[in-house]
Amino acid sequence: MEYRIGQKVRSKAGRDNGTDYVVIRTEDNYVYVADGAARRLENPKKKKIKHVEGSYNVSEEIAERLHEGSLENYMIRRFLNS
Repeated sequence: MEYRIGQKVRSKAGRDNGTDYVVIRTEDNYVYVADGAARRLENPKKKKIKHVEGSYNVSEEIAERLHEGSLENYMIRRFLNS
């Protein structure tokens, strides 16, 4: 699966198994994810792609605001709770 910035994903391995995150950045075999609370934008978690499960829920607003540099942690929390 191709992961996009602003996509909701769920961790399927590690201590954080079952935790929902939003993709902040992508690299070759890794995604950087944040949840706005324990993992904030300033310190995203680096996860291997095989350790996350993607969903079809993508927030264009989060992707756009991240590109502009105006994304806040509360926006991520609001998206994950909706």
